[in-house]
Amino acid sequence: MTAAKSGDTVRIHYTGKLNDGTVFDSSEGRDPLEFTVGAGEVIPGFEKAVDGMEVGEKKTAEVPCDEAYGQVNPEARQDVPREQIPEEIPLEVGLQLQMQAPSGQVVPVTVAAIGDEAVTLDANHALAGQDLTFNIELVSVD
Repeated sequence: MTAAKSGDTVRIHYTGKLNDGTVFDSSEGRDPLEFTVGAGEVIPGFEKAVDGMEVGEKKTAEVPCDEAYGQVNPEARQDVPREQIPEEIPLEVGLQLQMQAPSGQVVPVTVAAIGDEAVTLDANHALAGQDLTFNIELVSVD
């Protein structure tokens, strides 16, 4: 059997769950996820779980937040004066927006709180601070 190793292109089916069992992502009903092992295209803990798997093998991998989307960074939350948010944007907590960093990079943010004077925007990944569980099946290795 062929085992996945660094540099291989793999295709996998997966289901990702939070600690409470909530499914946050899955390849069910879609084509398998394709990525190159060792290229940093997926979170480190997921890549580590796939490395060494054989075609047809299924496993459950526990991925701690430090090997997933990292810890919640309080500095990634920022209060923005309400007048800096265009009036045509219907603000509500949980709304996904995009900001442009001083470097020109587009950064996805989530509205975390809405006050009279300011809106709190959070640039942390939605899964930051979460330990994740993945059910993985290796479909093919090239």
